[in-house]
Amino acid sequence: MKRIFKVLMLLSVVGAAGAAGYQPTMKYLANRNKVTWETAKIESGDITRYVNSTGTIQPVLSVSIGSFVSGPIVELNVDFNDEVKKGDILARVDPRLFKANVDRDQATLATRDADLERVEAQLQQSLNNYMRGKRLRESNSDFLSDREMDALTFEVKSLQAQRKLAKASILQARASLETSQANLKYCEVTAPVDGIVINRLINPGQTLAAQFQTPELFVVAPDLREKVHVFASVDEADIGLIQKANQDDRPVTFTVDAHPGEVFNGEIEQIRVSSVATSNVVTYPVVIAASNAELKLLPGMTASISFEVDSTEAVPKIPNAALRFFPDDVKLVRESDRYLIDGSAWKAKPKSEAEEDENANQTAAEKAAAQNKKNERHVWVVEGDRLKAIAITTGLTENRYTEMSKGNLKVGSELVVGKKD
Repeated sequence: MKRIFKVLMLLSVVGAAGAAGYQPTMKYLANRNKVTWETAKIESGDITRYVNSTGTIQPVLSVSIGSFVSGPIVELNVDFNDEVKKGDILARVDPRLFKANVDRDQATLATRDADLERVEAQLQQSLNNYMRGKRLRESNSDFLSDREMDALTFEVKSLQAQRKLAKASILQARASLETSQANLKYCEVTAPVDGIVINRLINPGQTLAAQFQTPELFVVAPDLREKVHVFASVDEADIGLIQKANQDDRPVTFTVDAHPGEVFNGEIEQIRVSSVATSNVVTYPVVIAASNAELKLLPGMTASISFEVDSTEAVPKIPNAALRFFPDDVKLVRESDRYLIDGSAWKAKPKSEAEEDENANQTAAEKAAAQNKKNERHVWVVEGDRLKAIAITTGLTENRYTEMSKGNLKVGSELVVGKKD
């Protein structure tokens, strides 16, 4: 009997101890299994929206210089990167044949001038004979017969025609001389503008053949130290933003791989309306002007471009991580917000064919309204042991933050961005 009593007493003590430790144990386990949320605060500041693109640096103008005449190159005065002035002799073609042509045409012109003098002398003599015969005929008609008088008359006319022919021959000879002189001058390949030689396509001793087309010898870029162009290709979805940025005179910044730590400034100079379609992607060329006083920007460099298209000042900024977060367990969300988790827009659902057809047949106004509705979002805050959804309307977006244009939240509010491990 005593043994049974001792057992009962022992069980009572153990039960009392278990009952006393149950609450702390359950509380400990609850705290141990409690979800800890990672949060981020709403900040106040400026937001600037950018459109990014890539482009290629090119000279504002590239002047191709060629040779109008053929022959071997006997003189080459410039090389790559040389700065030249307008009128400088860049190269010289062997002028001997062209100088010989000039001498020949000068001799021909001198011959034609002498021939004209001879014809004019004969014409003057013929005129004198004609006047004498005319006076004799007037004094006595029997002194000269009609045949003799006709001979004198038509001799004058013949020599007058020969004088016209001699003058035309002089014009022809002078034109040939001017052509030969021009060809001789073309033997000197000169710079038409001030600039920098960015390409040289000829070597000393090389023979040019310009009979069929003018060979390209040099490419000179004028004003390369003053300004260069950056040619960017902007997607059609962003070209409207670029047009507005151009109207607002917003700046453009870009970097190049050659100077990775330096940011270059530019401005939109031209938005071209000629579109380019590649693999069903439509882009528009945008020309950006940038100064190049230190000649750091060289033709052909690839630029990473950022167009500033819009900005706001002193607005509430929500971390983008908070916009991307949504709970993965419905039990963690308060009951009134669980509809956002169960089959809501937070989780992607496969659309039925009817829904896809309905979306495809939307009017332009309906598509615009649907686009605007995309700015209506939810963020999550901690309320006790559950998460609470707060409806907001977003505005401008940048790399890390998004503007909160509407919403029942204040600067400093803690938003859930994920779970802590």
